[in-house]
Amino acid sequence: MIRFLTFFILAAVWYPVTLGAERLPQWMIPLRDSIYEQKLTSDEIVPLYNAAKAAAEQNFSGTALQLLLSRCEFFMGRAYLFEKRNIDANRHFSEGLKIAENLTAADPGSVAWVLRAENLSHLCQIGTVAFVIGNGLNIENYAKTALRYNSRNATAQYVIAARWVYAPAPFHNHKKGIEMMSAIIENGDVEKDDLFNVYSSIGYAYLQQKKHDEARTWLLKSLEVYPTNKFVNGLLDSIK
Repeated sequence: MIRFLTFFILAAVWYPVTLGAERLPQWMIPLRDSIYEQKLTSDEIVPLYNAAKAAAEQNFSGTALQLLLSRCEFFMGRAYLFEKRNIDANRHFSEGLKIAENLTAADPGSVAWVLRAENLSHLCQIGTVAFVIGNGLNIENYAKTALRYNSRNATAQYVIAARWVYAPAPFHNHKKGIEMMSAIIENGDVEKDDLFNVYSSIGYAYLQQKKHDEARTWLLKSLEVYPTNKFVNGLLDSIK
């Protein structure tokens, strides 16, 4: 029973989470894009992280500031996670989660809840089995709560849909995942990173079904958004 529960929860958290849930200030874009472009090392991304935090603190206060700081922590955690620097990643995701938890308690809203889901999901990816069992099922619940505040939150929709694409067998359902991903384009307020994640996820799902022509089409669409992304380029190389 414990083994089944563990795999069920992992099915809910094993996916690359999108980074966009709202329109970001222009000075936050270089930090976000660096995560998807995957051209800089995490050490090279640190100055972008520091600059974004400084700009947030200079230009915002209250809830708006805390939302941006939580997102900065999530971005930086992703940079470390890509390099498997899990201790550093854990530190940033934990801080991002703590900020989001405080927000959902004091001034809840769609973005706060989705940031809570995003940071927690990545902590589950690098956490112990006990941590996953204790926290994993909350991820989709947080995303659904975000949608109750804003039904067009593309990130929250993606969190829910991605489970069906990226979960390990037997918990995935690639056909359902493709349908849910496609619906985000019409039903969500999508930003640049949302489009990349939707396109690449549809491509990945087709690839898992061995539908290589369809997979190539969608993966190439995602590279129109972020041409240097190593994950997608690796998927394309696997079907050449």
